Amino acid sequence: MRRTVVLVALAVTSMVALAFLIPLGLMIREMARDQAMSDAERQAVALAPVLATTDDPALVGKAVASTRAGQLDRIAVHLPDGGVVGTSRAGAGDVRLALVDARTATVEVPGGAAFVQPIALDGGRTAVVEVFVPEAEQARGVLRSWLVLGGVGLLLVIGSLLVADRLAAQMVRATIRLADASSALGAGDLGVRVDPSGPPELVAAGQAFNTMADRVRQLLAAEREMAADLSHRLRTPLTALRLNAEALGDDQAAEQTRLAIDRLEREVDLVITSARRAGPGEDPDCDVAALLRERLEFWSALAEDQQRPWSLRGADGSVRVPVPGTELAASVDAVVGNVFRHTPERTEFVVSLQRNDGVVGVIVEDAGPGVAELSEAVQRGRSGAGSTGLGLDIARRVAESTGGRLAVDRSSLGGARVCMWLWQRPAAPRSTRRRDRRRTRPAR
Repeated sequence: MRRTVVLVALAVTSMVALAFLIPLGLMIREMARDQAMSDAERQAVALAPVLATTDDPALVGKAVASTRAGQLDRIAVHLPDGGVVGTSRAGAGDVRLALVDARTATVEVPGGAAFVQPIALDGGRTAVVEVFVPEAEQARGVLRSWLVLGGVGLLLVIGSLLVADRLAAQMVRATIRLADASSALGAGDLGVRVDPSGPPELVAAGQAFNTMADRVRQLLAAEREMAADLSHRLRTPLTALRLNAEALGDDQAAEQTRLAIDRLEREVDLVITSARRAGPGEDPDCDVAALLRERLEFWSALAEDQQRPWSLRGADGSVRVPVPGTELAASVDAVVGNVFRHTPERTEFVVSLQRNDGVVGVIVEDAGPGVAELSEAVQRGRSGAGSTGLGLDIARRVAESTGGRLAVDRSSLGGARVCMWLWQRPAAPRSTRRRDRRRTRPAR
């Protein structure tokens, strides 16, 4: 597009320049010729007073020699008696024609042109003064004027090309930015925006793109929140169903019911995980203290229904961690949800927030039966309680994304203790992370 605009400007400017410069150049050449002929006429007329007083060849020759053209041997005087003073270049027929017509004439001769001027004398006689004008005199200053005109025209063309290139570059840059932003939005980057610039049409297009991107982001965020909220609402009846299913006995129907509840819990966990996954453009860190207060308020309703004592410790103030809020919320819900799934009603649980030298710990403890095999507690699908292990797998991946780890051990309350250690500086040593991976595999 930029090259096309420049070429169009080149073509248009060149045509306009030629349309003016060619006639102007021809006019300058004609003006130079007319000036040379006017000068020849003045020199011819300057001899009229001499010829009016005498036709003596000697005196006329002295008068001719006193002129500039005469000194260059460019003037010839045809006397009435047929004599010629000076060198004549015009033909005899041209001289007779000037005498008969009694008017000036310009005759083309080899090397230039001859200006013929009849001069009336007394007694009805007529003399003819012939002034030779070389071609160089007729074109004096023309080449220089043409060069000046050509330089001016070239400068105008170059200037128009520079202006067209700048305008085209501005338009092309705005178009490229808009195209890149559209590609990024199509690839899933909902945070991309453009700075509207360029022609008014592109500015309007950029503003429309920003409005569209804002609307798309709002719609997707609302959709994620709706899916996550619906999934969390399903946890309460699912927990109640699981507790009721545990009391059905050991017959085949009861086992099928429990398996169906397990599958349904897995699907709900997957929905929460995908819905809570950080969307493009989401804040890459969050306030873990505020998030714990908000999530424990959510779980408090179910805890009250099941008469579970609970407390939140150390979640005062603000503590930032390099984890998107939606992902950390899914991890906290998964770990707290395990307490409701795998401990009897009225079982106490405590959620704590600890901070120490750049490491933040989210600790969930319960007073339940605990985990039978601590060495296998973080191995996915090996909790021993019919769990899929997806909840702790979510928490483990979130902890390791900061360079931290997930640990499961015995709680001081007598049950399980799940610790998510999050690095506030997510640049953990690789050896530490490899060692933690060997020790932390999800369970429950």
